[in-house]
Amino acid sequence: MTNRFCVMTPDAQYLDDALLERSTSGDDVDWIIRRERTGASLDDADLARVDAMVTWHETPLDEALLRRLPGCRIVVRAGVGFDHIDLAAAASLGIPVANTPDYGTSEVADHAIAMLLALLRGIATYHEVMTADPIGGFDYQRAPLVRRIRGTTLGIVGLGRIGTATILRAKGFGVRIIGYDPYVSRGAEIALGIERAETLEDLLATSDAVSLHCPLTPETRGMIGAAALARMKPRAVLVNTARGAVVDVPALIAAIKAGRIAGAALDVLPTEPPGSDEEIVAFYRARSGTPLAGRLILSPHAAWSSPESAADARRLSVETA
Repeated sequence: MTNRFCVMTPDAQYLDDALLERSTSGDDVDWIIRRERTGASLDDADLARVDAMVTWHETPLDEALLRRLPGCRIVVRAGVGFDHIDLAAAASLGIPVANTPDYGTSEVADHAIAMLLALLRGIATYHEVMTADPIGGFDYQRAPLVRRIRGTTLGIVGLGRIGTATILRAKGFGVRIIGYDPYVSRGAEIALGIERAETLEDLLATSDAVSLHCPLTPETRGMIGAAALARMKPRAVLVNTARGAVVDVPALIAAIKAGRIAGAALDVLPTEPPGSDEEIVAFYRARSGTPLAGRLILSPHAAWSSPESAADARRLSVETA
C-alpha cells in the first residue's frame, strides 16, 4: 500500500476546497485546509499528520508552531516574502523553506506603474472629486501632484524580478531611471540600460519618484524612515508595492503633512488591515477637502492580484512542495 502524503494550508486565500491544489498534487495526497490567522487555532492532531506546509501570509510560522510539526519535511510559501516564517527556527529543526518567486511579477510591476500614474496624473483624485460632485468637481486643478512624467527621474530600489519588470515598463514614459541594489552584481545596470546609484541616499536625493521592490529583512525593516524621507526632494513621491514594514508609515505621514515630500502610494502596510487607532486611518479619513487630499493613495495589498496570478501561486507552491 502506498504511503499517503499530507499537506496542510493553515491560511488558505481561496474560497473553494483546494480544487486546484488537489488536481495539481494528484490522488495520493491528503489536504488539510484551514483559514486561520494564528497557530494557536490549529489542532495538534492535524499538525501531527503534516508532511508539508503550504502557507500564504496570515498565519505566522513561528518557532512554537514549527515545533508542533514533528513530521514536516518542507514549508512552501505560496508567494515571495518569508517575513512571517521564522527561518532560523525552521533551519534548527531541519525543515527546508521555499517560496514561489515566479508568480505575480507582471501584476506587481503593473500596479507600481499604475500607482505612480494615479499620483502624477491625478487619476484617483479626479475620480474621487467627480464622484462626490460631478459638476463642482469638474476642475482639472483639484489634483495637487499633476506634472509631466517624461524627463523626470525614477528611482528603483531593488533590481530583482519585479524591479526589473517595473523598469521595462517605465522606459516607455521617457524617464531617466536609476537603480539601487547592493546585492545585484555590477553591470546589471548596463544590461538594463539604467544608471546605478552607489547608495540609497544618493538615489533618494536624485529621484523625483521612488518605487520600492525589495524584500523585508532586518536590513530593510524601517529603511524608509524620517532620515531617508528627509533626503528626498520636496516634490518627490514614494510608491511601495513591496512590504509594508520597509516604510515607517508615521514618519511618512509626518513628511507629507510637513511638505518634505509631495505624496505616496502604498499597496502594503506594516499591519494588514490597519488598526482603527492607527495614524494612517485617521490621516486618510481626514484628508478630504484639505491640502492632504490627493497626496496619499492606498490599495489593500492587491498588487499581486489577478485570477491568473492567484492560480499560478496555488499551482506553483504545490509543485514545489
